[in-house]
Amino acid sequence: MPAPNPSRRSFLASSAALAAALPLAATPALAAPTPPTYTNPLATEAADPFVLRAQDGLYYLYASGGAEGPTDTTAYPAFVSPDLVNWTSIGPVYHHDPASSWGISAWWAPEVFYYRGLYHMVYSANWRHNPTHEAENFRIGVAVSDSPRGPFRNLYEAPIFDPGYPIIDADLLFDDDGRLYLYYSRCCYKHPVPSEIADWARARGWYQEIEESWIYGVELKPDLSGTIGEPVLLLRPPVSFDQWHEAWENRSLLSHEVNRRWTEGPCSFKHSGRYYLMYSANSVFGPNYALGYATSAHPLGPFQKAENNPVAEPNTARGGNVTTTAHNCVIASPDGQELYCIYGGRTTTRGSNERILFLTRITIHPNGILEIEPPDTNLPHPYPSGARSS
Repeated sequence: MPAPNPSRRSFLASSAALAAALPLAATPALAAPTPPTYTNPLATEAADPFVLRAQDGLYYLYASGGAEGPTDTTAYPAFVSPDLVNWTSIGPVYHHDPASSWGISAWWAPEVFYYRGLYHMVYSANWRHNPTHEAENFRIGVAVSDSPRGPFRNLYEAPIFDPGYPIIDADLLFDDDGRLYLYYSRCCYKHPVPSEIADWARARGWYQEIEESWIYGVELKPDLSGTIGEPVLLLRPPVSFDQWHEAWENRSLLSHEVNRRWTEGPCSFKHSGRYYLMYSANSVFGPNYALGYATSAHPLGPFQKAENNPVAEPNTARGGNVTTTAHNCVIASPDGQELYCIYGGRTTTRGSNERILFLTRITIHPNGILEIEPPDTNLPHPYPSGARSS
């Protein structure tokens, strides 16, 4: 009688025993794949970047620039990426009619959000209505598109509102209760502010007055056609030298660089019930432009500046080559497990005319303290989590 067929279990057991008896060289181990890494800065040039993860799952980055004068019809260079590291240009995404558009020049700091079935872009530009011929006449408008790739066209041919002074750097917060908030920076232009720091500079004969930019917040109507209530002052430069953890905001002034102190580039988000408002300080053109943050229990404050500010700053004092680390946005990794800070930085090797993307991890500790990786160049970083197969 022929021997019965061996069962699958006995076959696998005998195969395992045979494999164990073979020389090791006959069963070479497979090398573990090396996870991909990236280095800062990235290959993409962009100023005042804002990143949106759109409904198609891709990341879209929007930046300042494009139209330079009233006859130009497009603005805002944009890029697309599957992983936050590798960006492909998709060209300018905002279009307007130069004959009727409320904005005529200086197209800056766009942000894009998916809201009520459309992509909404908030941005700043010089307002056509300028009866007193102001040198800085910026206001904030809104444009919409069916696609994150544009074209974005003005929702209203007028700014969202007119506070009576120039404003830039629009940022929106969609709160859990459905209410919508706008943060913006009042420009330094014609805004001299008395302070102990201003007295110090004036006593040295440097300047007659010190102008400042401040960050405000205001609730918006659901259709973005105007505001609800009056704007609230949220952040401003320090008034006295006793405000030691805000002293970094005085660097451009105290180094005799310029007679202005900036608080601009608001970037808001909510984490574990706490509202975060990131901001940029010092001159964007100099070696002191850095990043701080403040926190609050309410979207309109009061906000308390963090004692560990600045959380991202130039590294030239440590022998590095990064001179700009501010005007940022915050975005989650593809799997939502990590937070990233993205800003357009300058380096001594690329020069003062180029702002290049930096992608750095954010850590928020249980006590609410926020930290950002330093802007060291050419050090390998693992890809954002969930993007390693991209």
